[in-house]
Amino acid sequence: MSRSKNVWAVLLVASTLIAASSLAAPKPSPAAQAATRDPGLYMTFQTDKGNIGCKLFEKESPITVSKMVGLAIGKISYIDPRTKQTTRKKLFDGLTFHRVIPGFMIQGGDPLGTGLGSPEGPGFPYQNENSPGLTFNVPARLAMANAGPNTNGSQFFITEAAYPSLNGGYTIWGQCENLDVVKAIARVQRDSNDKPVTPVHIQHVVVERVGPAPANAPEAMPSTSAPAKAPPAKN
Repeated sequence: MSRSKNVWAVLLVASTLIAASSLAAPKPSPAAQAATRDPGLYMTFQTDKGNIGCKLFEKESPITVSKMVGLAIGKISYIDPRTKQTTRKKLFDGLTFHRVIPGFMIQGGDPLGTGLGSPEGPGFPYQNENSPGLTFNVPARLAMANAGPNTNGSQFFITEAAYPSLNGGYTIWGQCENLDVVKAIARVQRDSNDKPVTPVHIQHVVVERVGPAPANAPEAMPSTSAPAKAPPAKN
């Protein structure tokens, strides 16, 4: 066998071994992935373009986290602006990202899909929460969109880049991963109002706790058990 043939044979064997090893390597299970995360509360937005996982700042922004988690899992009631009926329907499932700007952010959580919608009723709107240690100094901040101070509802945005000019005006309530998915959503074709031409949906929102839950955890559902009845009185 010639030297060139020997080289090709070695390359073929090496490529076969690499392919075999990649096929043999198991993908980590969801449980294994969760085990590598820091303790805390997480929200995952399952979208048409992939998942965006975010760790929530429940200590720094407790009101916001409680409201948004409650809306996501059907824990709190609200008046749906589409029907004007009181409901506990999981708000975010099926909604869209109605505003996307490449290099800046993606915005969703509007039940009307117009940028003007919000849950109504007692508890809405609610106040801003500002923590000195939380700023828009890094990409992938999860924050509340608003129409001015203390007008928070359900609309949120996720930044694509650091944006210090936003500091102080918006509640930051989480830090996200999967920036590639954020960028993919931000770069879909959009109209003159920055609305995607083809809707990008939030298919489902998952809320997960890693580690022990604190008292009055935002994700804890209220008890549905009926109170015990008192025994009948005896004559």
